[in-house]
Amino acid sequence: METKVKPTPLTRPGGRSAKVRASVHLAVEELLNEKPADSLTLPMIATRAGVHPTTVYRRWGSLGELLADVAESTFSGDIVTPDTGSLRSDLEKWVSDVATDLNDPDVVKLMRATIGSSGDAGCSACVADRHTQLEAMIERERARGKDAPDVDRAADALLGPLYYRATFTDRKIETVWARGLVGDLLG
Repeated sequence: METKVKPTPLTRPGGRSAKVRASVHLAVEELLNEKPADSLTLPMIATRAGVHPTTVYRRWGSLGELLADVAESTFSGDIVTPDTGSLRSDLEKWVSDVATDLNDPDVVKLMRATIGSSGDAGCSACVADRHTQLEAMIERERARGKDAPDVDRAADALLGPLYYRATFTDRKIETVWARGLVGDLLG
């Protein structure tokens, strides 16, 4: 008896769902550059993205959830975790990269909008990847048999001042200042 093998269905890379997500994310970024964050609505974003508002409501549910998704996408994978062989050098390179990212006005607009409308989920979306990178550098230093600060202490010492300055002040984050935070942490 001959067994028929069902062909494996071909999957489309991306597909409609990925296109909708990309167009909605782009619409959010464009609108944040044109309007105050508190004036954004899901129907406005859907119109800009060229999709039906129901599609946006079904996928994200609220403006806060959408902004958190955009922030998570924006802040994930955009900075490479350095591996120089030294925790100090890794952290100095890393905080310099984070500072450069946080000096981008578009990044700051998105961050402020996300935190303002998404609460805890928005805060997490803005720093989760950074926290993971910090944890990787610290764990790598411990694997080398060297002392390293606690991840939470390092996050408070490095991410706290960086994100505070970016979110709550109009002061530019100078690379020298950011690298100095590493010196304060490691002594």
